[in-house]
Amino acid sequence: MPIDQTKLGTIVQEQMEAIEADHPDEECELGNVAVVVEIRCPESREVRVRSAPPDRHARLGILLDALNAELGA
Repeated sequence: MPIDQTKLGTIVQEQMEAIEADHPDEECELGNVAVVVEIRCPESREVRVRSAPPDRHARLGILLDALNAELGA
């Protein structure tokens, strides 16, 4: 059974629209990107992380920044 990718595409589209709305007149570019996905199966659950660049230190750094943003730190 194929996995529906609609949720991921919708989230990415909403994020890009929010970034463009927040920085309409600025010359910004995307830096590091990390994607965290929870996969739920009938008998198991896993979390996968992919990033660009794929370096572990870059991935951990951007995830730490995301955690701090969520916690308001």
